[in-house]
Amino acid sequence: MPDDVTPLRLDGWALVLGASSGFGEAVSVALARAGMNIFGVHLDRKATLGNVERITGEIAARGREARFFNVNAADAEKRAEVTAEMQKVLEQRGETGRVRVLLHSLAFGTLKLFIADPIKDAVTQSQMDMTLDVMAHSLVYWTQELVGRGLMTRGGRVFAMTSSGGARVLPNYGPVSAAKAALESNIRQLAAELGPRGITANSIRAGVTNTPALQKIPGNEQIMAEARRRNPSGRLTIPEDVAKAIVVLSHPDTYWITGNVIGVDGGEEIVG
Repeated sequence: MPDDVTPLRLDGWALVLGASSGFGEAVSVALARAGMNIFGVHLDRKATLGNVERITGEIAARGREARFFNVNAADAEKRAEVTAEMQKVLEQRGETGRVRVLLHSLAFGTLKLFIADPIKDAVTQSQMDMTLDVMAHSLVYWTQELVGRGLMTRGGRVFAMTSSGGARVLPNYGPVSAAKAALESNIRQLAAELGPRGITANSIRAGVTNTPALQKIPGNEQIMAEARRRNPSGRLTIPEDVAKAIVVLSHPDTYWITGNVIGVDGGEEIVG
């Protein structure tokens, strides 16, 4: 959608996990443009904090509020602190229950073979556990906090970023593939349990996108070249493609769409 086209109008707050780059960055800005205030969780060192300042500046330029937290999203204590602060902010503003969107876009995991030679170079139990915890199970814990504290109520939308790698074999991708498969399973379970509360949950399967996370995958240049060849539009997916889709899916009229893996890839997945 060109910038001069008026987007759908949304209100309330969004919580974006992984808000400082890639999909999280694009979704934060797009939801702000549509009218939402943004809570952002990110983990950045001093060298990359400038990007966070740029993002919060873009949100503010659209007349929306940005409250970002530089913490480890998989840390239970930090998660409780952040959601307690969110609760305080919303109570002060008389907006309790106004977190309308949760986006899980955490991309921090181990890229190693299951079986290596020598075997000491293979993925370890702690690395597998960490990858699953950060990239899959943390979604459940953040959702528990939002719903348990009454921050997200009827009309809420939960989104989690998955990939086609969750159902495919790629070199060194095994731990992340397992996490993506688990993430999709967690979304299905959340959709069933949140349905009576009027909250939806969907996985968003983006096409191959040149994000910082993709650049860490061995053979990423070949992956991107193959995606360009397969995609009917002859290009890679970009974060803004996904952000615009999430804005639309955050509209109240999408209340009957839940428990799905929704492809946002220009038809890339259907081409052999």
